[in-house]
Amino acid sequence: MLLLGSTGALSQELVGIAPDPDAEYSPYIQYDFPNQVLFGDTHLHTGYSADAGLVGATTTPDDAYRFAKGETVISSHGIPARLQRPLDFLVVADHAENLGLTFGIEEKNEALLGTEWGRGIAEVIAPKTPQAMADAYLYWAKTFSLGENSEDPLAATDFNKTMWQRMTEAAERHNDPGKFTTLIGYEWTAGPSGNNLHRNIIFRDGKDKADQIIPFSSYNSEDPEDLWDWMEKYESSTGGRMLAIPHNGNLSNGLMFDDVTLTSKAPLDRAYAERRMRFEPVYEITQIKGDGEAHPMLSPNDEFADYGTWDKGSFGPELKTPEMLPREYAREAWKRGMAYEVKLGANPFKFGVVGSTDAHTGLSTTQEDNFFGKVSMVEPTSDPVRFEEQITGRTTPDDPSDDIIHAQALASGLAAVWARENTREAIWDAFERKEVFATTGTRIRVRVFAGWEFSEDDLNRSDFARYGYDNGVPMGGDLFNAPEGAVPSLLIRAIRDPDGANLDRIQVIKGWLDANGETREQIYDVGWSGDRQPGADGKLPPVGNTVDVEQATYSNSIGAAGLQAYWRDPEFDPAQRAFYYVRVLEIPTPNWTTYDAKFFGIGRPKGVEPTQQERAYTSPIWYSPEG
Repeated sequence: MLLLGSTGALSQELVGIAPDPDAEYSPYIQYDFPNQVLFGDTHLHTGYSADAGLVGATTTPDDAYRFAKGETVISSHGIPARLQRPLDFLVVADHAENLGLTFGIEEKNEALLGTEWGRGIAEVIAPKTPQAMADAYLYWAKTFSLGENSEDPLAATDFNKTMWQRMTEAAERHNDPGKFTTLIGYEWTAGPSGNNLHRNIIFRDGKDKADQIIPFSSYNSEDPEDLWDWMEKYESSTGGRMLAIPHNGNLSNGLMFDDVTLTSKAPLDRAYAERRMRFEPVYEITQIKGDGEAHPMLSPNDEFADYGTWDKGSFGPELKTPEMLPREYAREAWKRGMAYEVKLGANPFKFGVVGSTDAHTGLSTTQEDNFFGKVSMVEPTSDPVRFEEQITGRTTPDDPSDDIIHAQALASGLAAVWARENTREAIWDAFERKEVFATTGTRIRVRVFAGWEFSEDDLNRSDFARYGYDNGVPMGGDLFNAPEGAVPSLLIRAIRDPDGANLDRIQVIKGWLDANGETREQIYDVGWSGDRQPGADGKLPPVGNTVDVEQATYSNSIGAAGLQAYWRDPEFDPAQRAFYYVRVLEIPTPNWTTYDAKFFGIGRPKGVEPTQQERAYTSPIWYSPEG
């Protein structure tokens, strides 16, 4: 017989312990650590971006939000499109420069057509033929690309304000806290000498604060330090918060992570480093225009470094040179940042990472079998002849120009955040503390903790996350001043995309500053599928490849649905700065060009691999000898 006390609870004599008077029975009332992964896109353009609308995009921010929420949307070329699964959040990051231009022309906006420039571009585009659209794009681009001599031809009107407030209205309309989050944002499109220094500006706030400003554009300045000044003024005047996410260092020709400031060419100092990390805690490491983690010339011993590499130079007249590469890729910036911290007392490149699309179609499509391209003019089409021209560059059967940039585009990427709830505030705060990771479009789920006292048995704890937060730091965190005899240990869990491919392996990438002040790196395979063993050279054999290129299929008969790993740094020196991040690889799967070639019954483009290994990159965890 069960003995009950007067209150109906088990007798304390039977249990043998007294309950904690301050504890709640349900432990989840007291838990406040991030408990879910949210996937989204912080970099999507609609027809409101001039460089999208002028090349045929007709989608609106409303279309983009509806699509991200899982609804069927008609693309700019009339093709129904839908995601396999909705996103959790979205930033419509249309370009600030002449925001909403084509919609203003279509609507015969009085403020726009009240300017000579506005009447001129409206007249050029009026025939609405492909040639007229191309001429209108050049008309706009000539104004936009004058660098320091450029002036916003609409600055004296209320056109920019009108279109910005339409953007914020759409964001408010679709924001549904707890279910789907819209973060208000836009893109600042700085391109000095054609080199990419673009940033996406993300607000923590709603329309009430965001409407108090008009977006700072590259017409105002192409210098990031001027952008930070403007961001600081916004925060001071509104009480709001914002951050900037740089992207495409691979197209910056060495400017993204440069050793000098942009305008004055002064060496970096502590004030610069601290301001940069205050306003730019996160970097977009992968997207349609290439992958920015590593480069094979910088990391020749990394067999997976050559993924989505774009080495065709910037958009400007200056050609790419090898000397630029160390100032373009994230891993090298993290390494150089440690040297700067010793020199300056602050690290200008201590950023976390996300992925996003940079699609200019209004459609955030990152799955290889559902890719609608970078811009609307290269969307899939039911005309196989036209599509073959788009995918391969061939306009005649003998045209050898098969390896055009479009065919090398990545169906990438996604931003993943660890958050407590699906709200603007929780997602933005995850960006700020860098508890975020990037994927190349897949929805791999990755968690990592680093600490001094973890053991391999901790991988199997039922309270894995709570224990990790209580006894270590998550991705984006810091370890300081190693206890005597202690070594950093990492607990890592990775789970495959439920609709995607199995996992190949987990890797830890370590970077450090050695005793001579030189930067070093090492890649460790720490967990993998199957019974493979590293060879004499330390390399883990490939997982295999099940892809049938002709049929554009693959099998999950290899790899693992989930992997976990415990790893201790075997070469730790407590006097040396270091960082650790995790890279998770899937088994090989078909590239989007393989899927499309099968669907349309056309030949695949030459010079483009038919398969790829999608991946995730976590934000680093940093170690410093002093706290």
